[in-house]
Amino acid sequence: MYTMANYKSSTNTTVTRDLLNFEEKTGNIYESIAVLAKRANHISADMKEELNEKLSEFASITDNLEEVFENREQIEISKHYEKLPKASLVAIQEYLDGKIYHRNPATEQ
Repeated sequence: MYTMANYKSSTNTTVTRDLLNFEEKTGNIYESIAVLAKRANHISADMKEELNEKLSEFASITDNLEEVFENREQIEISKHYEKLPKASLVAIQEYLDGKIYHRNPATEQ
């Protein structure tokens, strides 16, 4: 599982990419995009789980709509996660760096 430190090293801006770079590893652009989509979903789920674990510390048993308390630490954690790069950008960078292992069982026969 990745931690926040792993996500910080990725770029936070969108960059124009050459599609041929994606096709090189699988031989098919659509297969490459499917690999990227699956990895982005994994990253997103990991980030959400990590955020929920951190925010669960601040949850109170008696949450009422009338009683809303502002917790500065909770706000800072939320802001930090909002600043992290999108899961798709992290997945693309990992793919181009060769950090994603993928295989297609249909082509291995």
